[in-house]
Amino acid sequence: MTDLARARRNTIVLVLAQAILGAQMSVIFIIGGLAGQILSPHPCLVTLPLSMIILGSALSARPLARFMQARGRQAGFLLAVVAGALGAAVAAAGLWVGSFWLFTAGSMLTGTYMSAQGFYRFAATDTAPEDYAPRAISWVMAGGLAAAIIGPALVRMTSELTVVPFLATYLAVIALNLTGPFLFAFLDIPTPPTRQDSDPAGRPMGQILRSPAIAVAMICGTVSYALMNLVMTSTPLAVVGCGFATSDAANIVSAHVLAMFAPSFVTGHLIARFGAEPIVGIGLAILAAAGTVALTGVELPQFYLTLILLGIGWNFGYIGATTMLTRAHAPEERGRVQGTNDLIVFGGVFLASLSSGGLMNCSGGSVQAGWNAVNLSMLPLLVLAGAALIWLALRPKPL
Repeated sequence: MTDLARARRNTIVLVLAQAILGAQMSVIFIIGGLAGQILSPHPCLVTLPLSMIILGSALSARPLARFMQARGRQAGFLLAVVAGALGAAVAAAGLWVGSFWLFTAGSMLTGTYMSAQGFYRFAATDTAPEDYAPRAISWVMAGGLAAAIIGPALVRMTSELTVVPFLATYLAVIALNLTGPFLFAFLDIPTPPTRQDSDPAGRPMGQILRSPAIAVAMICGTVSYALMNLVMTSTPLAVVGCGFATSDAANIVSAHVLAMFAPSFVTGHLIARFGAEPIVGIGLAILAAAGTVALTGVELPQFYLTLILLGIGWNFGYIGATTMLTRAHAPEERGRVQGTNDLIVFGGVFLASLSSGGLMNCSGGSVQAGWNAVNLSMLPLLVLAGAALIWLALRPKPL
């Protein structure tokens, strides 16, 4: 099998994984805050379960990267679906007995699956020729389009099936994870060879992080993902809090997830033509536009447009930053760089998610005041990422 044929086969497997297994993330982000609102002992803690997913993902990133470096992508992804199924089972038990803290513990286990899903985009490049890699990343991310349909559909079908709200939904998440072993049986990514003493060791991590291209890629990737999560986490609370139905929240999040992944069909081509940095800059500008629209009101059209722009901005910013990162390190540095990147990215996303509930429920005396606080808090991070990108562009290029 040629390198390109193998890369295409692996891309198909990872697209399916993103579509089927990835659907659980849109499910959980639609209902996690609403379930937390039912169970939480304090209104400022309602998004803590979602924040613990992000924390679990951040804490899992480097160990999972090392595990896959030693045992291969397939073993790492299988381990993650076990964690995803177990997390959903523990969360379901928390709902059944009415325990907020048990529900939160299950959410943290789900974070291990989320961390592994973040590695799908990197795995797509493992066997890909250099000119195919951006397209492979984009196609894998495009698998989220199906996830955007499957996830909210599961919420609509299952959220009220049982006396305990959302219990059947978490049981459906367990079933999604059980498809993992069948999917990953077709993945063909060789286990990295054991490093020999004579092999290049790569740069020390401190030196890698001081590389301008890597540092800016991590900043832009973190800001793009953190701001997307900050606003998305609060959206179901804002929509329902403004008097709309849970199904409206599901439809808005579905439109958001479609917008996150639909541009992936062209993002790789745009990066190949114009470069990663300009695409990241466009992504940051679209994120700013999303926050601006959100501040204009709390009717359904504003919610839809805000979340659609948020998804497109995330797509351009995150895929562009990922491409910048993959081009800025040597092959022998791959595991350490990717693990550290996802630790930093999901660490930032954790802080954003943790802040989301407090800003939404504990800022001002109304739902609209909380929603405005969430969106205004985007500004300093957008300034940081934009300044970093401009600084990188203005630096003298090496001869």
